[in-house]
Amino acid sequence: MTTRKIATYGMMVALALIMSYIEAQIPAFVAVPGMKLGLTNIVVVVALYLIGPKSAMFINVIRIILVSLLFGNTMSFAFSIAGGMISTVVMLFLKKIDRFGVIGVSAAGGISHNIGQILVAMVLLHTSAIAWYLPILWISGIVSGIVIGVISGIVTNRLKTISL
Repeated sequence: MTTRKIATYGMMVALALIMSYIEAQIPAFVAVPGMKLGLTNIVVVVALYLIGPKSAMFINVIRIILVSLLFGNTMSFAFSIAGGMISTVVMLFLKKIDRFGVIGVSAAGGISHNIGQILVAMVLLHTSAIAWYLPILWISGIVSGIVIGVISGIVTNRLKTISL
């Protein structure tokens, strides 16, 4: 691995950590408990489009581990890793089939992240009744995924001139 690649990974992970911290400072939206903007997904989507799928997955895994160690606990790790890995795999697949743009890939990532979190909640709570919450989270996932996709698209287009 080149020094440039190591520096790029470090910078992307650091940006994701900063985004996580910023997001943690935003008060929870009371009408939809557990809803977050998904600011860290900007880094993952940009990494996916500029560096590649393996790099995006690596950066996301490292980010989830570090955020859980710094700001979270075992439960937050379980929810983050499930949602993060499912959403990243979905985004990798959709980018690979090349039928969706950055916004569509990001929106699908937002929706699938919520699915992963609900699956963890169902396992931990030993009930499928929590699945009723999915439609509410899907709406927030779509909206935040679109916003994150727009921002990621802008950042990706501006950074294309830089060789990462």
